[in-house]
Amino acid sequence: MISSILVANRGEIACRVFRTCGELGIRTVAVYSDADENALHTRVADAAVRLPGAAPAETYLRGDLIVKAALSAGADAVHPGYGFLSENAGFARAVLDAGLVWIGPPPEAIEAMASKTRAKKLMGLAPLETVTADDLPVLVKAAAGGGGRGMRVVRELADLDAELTAARAEALSAFGDGEVFVEPYVEGGRHVEVQILADTHGTVWALGTRDCSLQRRHQKVIEEAPAPGLGDLTETLHDLSVRAARAVDYVGAGTVEFLVADGKAHFLEMNTRLQVEHPVTEAVFGIDLVALQIRVAEGEPLDNDPPRARGHAIEARLYAEDPAHAWAPQTGTLHRLTVPDGIRLDTGYTDGDPIGIHYDPMLAKAVAHAPTRAQALRKLSTALERAEIHGPVTNRELLVRSLRHPEFAGARMGTGFYDRHLPELTTVLPDPYAPLAAALADAHGRSRFGGWRNLPAQPQTKRYLMAGTEHEAHYRHTREGLTADGVRVVHADARRVVLEVAGVRRKFDVTQYDDQIFVNATALTALPRFPDPATHHAPGSLLAPMPGTVVRVSEGLTAGAAVRAGEPLLWLEAMKMEHKISAPTTGTLTALHATPGQQVEVGTLLAVVQEDAPL
Repeated sequence: MISSILVANRGEIACRVFRTCGELGIRTVAVYSDADENALHTRVADAAVRLPGAAPAETYLRGDLIVKAALSAGADAVHPGYGFLSENAGFARAVLDAGLVWIGPPPEAIEAMASKTRAKKLMGLAPLETVTADDLPVLVKAAAGGGGRGMRVVRELADLDAELTAARAEALSAFGDGEVFVEPYVEGGRHVEVQILADTHGTVWALGTRDCSLQRRHQKVIEEAPAPGLGDLTETLHDLSVRAARAVDYVGAGTVEFLVADGKAHFLEMNTRLQVEHPVTEAVFGIDLVALQIRVAEGEPLDNDPPRARGHAIEARLYAEDPAHAWAPQTGTLHRLTVPDGIRLDTGYTDGDPIGIHYDPMLAKAVAHAPTRAQALRKLSTALERAEIHGPVTNRELLVRSLRHPEFAGARMGTGFYDRHLPELTTVLPDPYAPLAAALADAHGRSRFGGWRNLPAQPQTKRYLMAGTEHEAHYRHTREGLTADGVRVVHADARRVVLEVAGVRRKFDVTQYDDQIFVNATALTALPRFPDPATHHAPGSLLAPMPGTVVRVSEGLTAGAAVRAGEPLLWLEAMKMEHKISAPTTGTLTALHATPGQQVEVGTLLAVVQEDAPL
């Protein structure tokens, strides 16, 4: 029997494994980088061991340090979570060689399937050895790991070498393995996967299907189980998945992924680990996959047949990012994160935790389960709309609109969903009464009158920044209380404002953190009454859109160089993703301040491009 488990991971997945361990009476051990010293997974574990450093290569990718940590903390088993070393056969062997229990598949199965190139060959497929114009578009893909890292779609042959270089660098940073390959890119397909679970006694379960088609940067955003509208193809997918598992004598939890297009299934890969989206399968089948992983690792058999599925489950990944600005990751303090009852929330954060630059920007996963897909959609979209999410910009509004979009609601989505619909899904529609509610809440408790009570109080004005635009709110103190033109103020205090607009009462919950204010789901920033002169930047200035590290600058780029609009100039790495900074116009690079390895904050001046004068 396993009595103590070290989770070789961080954040949400570490907390999720610890939760099951607590229910089973198993002691828990966390590992943490310097950046994660006070992270939630470190705080909730029974014991924690420091991995000196912040970068993944120094910490969560150091299998030797993690094995040493498990031994020093008295753990007798290691759970890898997902990402980092979860599909690293060498790490699995090191765990086993140290006399520890590995809660995962045999190293041989990992070797056969964790490399996507070997997996394809095992399934009778092969990557493209050479690429011609006739092969386009193609997908450059990391051979190890997952999560969309190390993936690039190439539509022009001239871009292939640069995208191969970028994919290798990103894969090496995320997984410690820079191998990449090229395969045909199937347009307009659906991403469908099968959850499998196998024991050491020859039983293999195929636990339904999941649709994970809504993706950004090839990373999943919304997942659901079962995948809708597959018909007879479901049985085919189950058979192929079980066959893949048996081909490598698989043990434990894994996922076989397919691209479904024109009624046909194209094998993508097998992930030899637990998936981020496993909660939707748990909800539909009424199981705990982590508990079953532990049971299998202890040598216990599974039942001959899996449990029966019931209902429908949908999961949405809440990210600290701005979808309207190239999905730029966001940092800051997460002041509050709560969802209504009845929604499962898996997270690695609690109120007041900082969101840094070092790791994935996912804050939480929200999961709804209901008897039908339509009911699950309504339940999750409404819960996200009503959730309190106070802190940096998130993709919450995008999630709500995606769940309510006719294409998704009608189960007609594909992996190109955001390519087609992102502008309409990110069009800002701020609440026009949010600034007034914020101003009235701020005014609560202030004196109603000046020194001369027989004179009416002067109109008051407060300025706010909302959705990137400045807004003014006007109100007045009177003997009857606070008033505003065209709106009846029913109630106003520091936390709640009720306005009557055209005969309809609307409630506004107001929460303030210094200059940042949240009115229901709308974020505002209070502006000073007399603004300071704005910081001036020359036209063509390129400012860092996020905090991060300059990982490289285009080869040979120096001040004085001629550049074209859209030409990549440099790359920033933030939250395990690379972000390309391109020339805003055709002209001359008059200044280059960025250097590889430089740490930058939001708004740091990176370069200046002077536009060519019109002829």
